Amino acid sequence: MKIAVCIKQVPDSGAVSLDPVTHTLVRASVGVMINPLDEFPLEIAVKLKEKCGGTVTAITMGPPRAEEVLARAIAAGADDGILLSDAKFAGGDTWATSLVLAKTLEQTGPYDLILFGKQAIDGDTAQVGPETAAHLGLPQASSVNNVFMPESANDSSLKVSRLFEEGSDIVEIALPAVLMVLKEAAEPRFGSLEGRLEYYKKGVRKMNFAELGMPDGSSGLKGSPTRVAKTMIPKSSRQQRRLSGSPSEMAAELASIIRSIK
Repeated sequence: MKIAVCIKQVPDSGAVSLDPVTHTLVRASVGVMINPLDEFPLEIAVKLKEKCGGTVTAITMGPPRAEEVLARAIAAGADDGILLSDAKFAGGDTWATSLVLAKTLEQTGPYDLILFGKQAIDGDTAQVGPETAAHLGLPQASSVNNVFMPESANDSSLKVSRLFEEGSDIVEIALPAVLMVLKEAAEPRFGSLEGRLEYYKKGVRKMNFAELGMPDGSSGLKGSPTRVAKTMIPKSSRQQRRLSGSPSEMAAELASIIRSIK
């Protein structure tokens, strides 16, 4: 079974800033980590590989340092990684991002199964996975909270459970397919030293805009049909006050502050 897992690097700090012109996140000033919700489809992919054989390829789009999330994926059991990095990808909305991912999956596939997390914690749109499936013309299932292990790698379909607000259902989806996996589906494993050494030994494949054969202006900010018109940072109404003195004096002052609150 050949499986692809699309993962994303997200800011690992709350201290993010916005570009005043494009209104997009300025990511260069903060560290990055793997999107926490992408850990779960990655674990499902590795479990399927362990059960049925095959390969797991992790794919991410971002600046060069996004390679670190691919290293994390390989340490957790992925066989290889693909980094999509080009200035022409920058600032893309969900449509442009999903189009780049779809082109990459077409070129590096075919895949039997393509997995996404529910959403990225920096955007919370939950649109990239379904849009990628639509670009590829593949069946999809979202809100997957359980993937039933197939009997063999030759099965032409996969049973999954989908979680809803008031219950769940079980569906059988024909392969190849795209799944959006919830955190309830698996418990992510820690990366292994062996996997990390494997990453250092062979690295990852790097692809740019030209290699995808896409027309100019079809990716990044230029290829995005949506624009962020305005961004606002909410003002905090909390007031901070530093207490000083001995512990008893600070305790008395704090008690006085609490009593004064209406």
